[in-house]
Amino acid sequence: MVELRQEEPADYWEVEALLDLCFAPGREALSSYRLRDGVAPVAPLCLLAREGDGTLGGAIRYWPVRVGGAEALLLGPVAVHPTHQGEGLGGWLIRESLARARALGWTRVMLVGDAPYYGRFGFARLDGVEMPPPTNPARVLGLALVPGAWEGIAGAVTRAA
Repeated sequence: MVELRQEEPADYWEVEALLDLCFAPGREALSSYRLRDGVAPVAPLCLLAREGDGTLGGAIRYWPVRVGGAEALLLGPVAVHPTHQGEGLGGWLIRESLARARALGWTRVMLVGDAPYYGRFGFARLDGVEMPPPTNPARVLGLALVPGAWEGIAGAVTRAA
C-alpha cells in the first residue's frame, strides 16, 4: 500500500536521486530552478508517496513565486519512479497537493509542462506570463484555485522574496 506524507529534510537526498533518475542530466539548468535558488519550498505541499516498506515511489514539490508582483505557487518537479509509472501515482500527488494548496489559502498555481498531461487537472496556457528564458511560452500553464485568480495577472515570473 502506498501512502502520502510530507517531505522531511532527511528525505532531501533520496528525492534528489529520484529526480536524477526521472529527468535528463542538467535539469538544474532549467529556468524554473533559477526561481528556486535560495528560496525555501512550500513544505506542507511537498509530498512523498512511499510504499509500506518505505521505498520512495514518487515526489512533488512546490515553490513560492511572484507573477507581475502577485503571489503564486510554482509546481514542480513532480516525479514517479519508473517502477510505478502508469499507476496513477503522479496524478494522485498532483490532485492531493492541489487540494492542500487550496485549503491553505493559495489562489493560483503555475508550472512549465505538457498541456495535454496537465490539462486533465485543469491547467491551461498562461498568456502574458513570462518565465525566464529559455522557456517555451506554450509550456507555461496555470490553474486558478479560486475562480478568477489568474484574471489580470501578467508579467515576469520572479523569485519570491
